[in-house]
Amino acid sequence: MSELKVRVGTPEDLDSIMELALSACTENGFVEPSPIKLLQDIWPALNLDKGLIGIIGEVGERPEAAVLLRVGSMWYSDMDVLEEKAVFVQPEHRGAKIGRARRLCDFSKQVSDKLGMPLIIGVLSNHRTKGKVRLYEREFGEPSGAFFLYNARTGGWKEAAE
Repeated sequence: MSELKVRVGTPEDLDSIMELALSACTENGFVEPSPIKLLQDIWPALNLDKGLIGIIGEVGERPEAAVLLRVGSMWYSDMDVLEEKAVFVQPEHRGAKIGRARRLCDFSKQVSDKLGMPLIIGVLSNHRTKGKVRLYEREFGEPSGAFFLYNARTGGWKEAAE
């Protein structure tokens, strides 16, 4: 098996990344996704405008996994930070020894190092949460907090709509 490479997405990846993002929202979103809002983060990132998308998979093919990274700021500061908006691995590529999620974490750290800005990355999921948190602890060290949802569950918006 060849080594998995994370490549930087380009505008040619728009359709496949939008499809991947909607799959991620179906599984992990806790409110109904807006394709327009997704596009407002994805399109600039594919054009390297205040962000980028790391993709595992070939151009023109269905991505196996991806991470959306955007440059923004915390509500209390003017300093730039690198914000992970989403990490998603297609279900058929999870659990493989090759570790696509780990590769995307490594890629995110490399981008943070290259840009010289802090990376904020986390887990917001009610599905396989403990395993995801363990992976992030191995990759990033001790957590710096936690997320809580009240009156919502990740993926719950889809169940409510049906």
